[in-house]
Amino acid sequence: MGDTNHDSHQSDPLRRARLRWRARRGLLENDLIFERFFSRYEQDLSDADVAALTRLLELSDNELMDLLLARTEPEGDLATPDVHRLLQMLRNV
Repeated sequence: MGDTNHDSHQSDPLRRARLRWRARRGLLENDLIFERFFSRYEQDLSDADVAALTRLLELSDNELMDLLLARTEPEGDLATPDVHRLLQMLRNV
């Protein structure tokens, strides 16, 4: 019942490994946040989480850092409930 996509676990370890590799950033601050995030949440990420994280990783390092440090909030088509939820997870690690 309900939204099965939201609850579905991202079980493909290769896809998670690729995502983790993509999360390696030029800015050390971003790297440290993502390292803690993956240590805590990697096994529990849903497909929706992976999709939101993929969208965040398309941003530049500086745009991403501003979002992670809550200097800015997602705007436009990035301002989805999934992106907001994932951003809260990242901000709280």
